[in-house]
Amino acid sequence: MILVIIISVREKIMLSRALGSGWGVLLPGAVVGGLMFADLSIDVWKALIVSGLLVTSGMIWHKQLRHYVLLPSCVALVSGMLVILMSLK
Repeated sequence: MILVIIISVREKIMLSRALGSGWGVLLPGAVVGGLMFADLSIDVWKALIVSGLLVTSGMIWHKQLRHYVLLPSCVALVSGMLVILMSLK
């Protein structure tokens, strides 16, 4: 309900930002979802998490790339969730 009020107050600018954030989460989720079918080991998934975190920290300091910092951080997040699920088996 609060999100609807914020969108109506700020009009379409807030709505486009919310959709942009949605793409920043859905695209890495789809990539990692495709990698799930490759049957990678836990060590490879951990390396993917570390590389996602390192790329995220590097992108924060870059002037133009900081707008896309959500992509590698979501790759690291989704990969971390997969490692947790794999270790629960």
